[in-house]
Amino acid sequence: MKCPFCDFLESKVIDSRPTDEGGTIRRRRECMECGKRFTTYEKVETSPIMVVKKDKSRQLFDRQKILNGLLSACEKTTMSVDDMENIATSIETSLQNSLCREVSSERIGEMVMEHLRSVNQVAYVRFASVYREFKDIDTFMSELNKLLRDK
Repeated sequence: MKCPFCDFLESKVIDSRPTDEGGTIRRRRECMECGKRFTTYEKVETSPIMVVKKDKSRQLFDRQKILNGLLSACEKTTMSVDDMENIATSIETSLQNSLCREVSSERIGEMVMEHLRSVNQVAYVRFASVYREFKDIDTFMSELNKLLRDK
C-alpha cells in the first residue's frame, strides 16, 4: 500500500478490525520508510447493477436514491436514520445477491414499500403516494383500505 505522506510502496499492518457489520475491514498501517501511520479500508468488490427506468433508459444503481426517498417518506415520523440505512442496505444486499445485473426501478420501489409497510405505515403511504403517482383521493383511500384490511 502506497504511503499517502511519502509515496513509499511498503507498509506494515499494525491493526485490523471489521467495520460495517463485517462488510469492511479497517486497517491501521505504518509506512516502512517515514514511519507515519494511516488507515485503509478493504471492501469486497461487487458487480455493478443497472437500473432500468420506466422510459427503458438504464443507469447505475445508486443507494443514495433509496435513502433520499426514505428520508422524504419518513420525515416527521419516528423512524431513525439507522432504520432507513438498514432498509437501504437490505435492498442493496438483496440486489447484489440476485443473479440479475439489471433490475427495474419498479422492482426497487416495490422492495422499499415492502420494508416500509412492515416498519412504518405512515411512511409507507407517503412513499406509495409518490411512487404510485396517486392521481386522486380515491386512489389514496384504496391504498389506505388495503392497509386496514391487512391489519
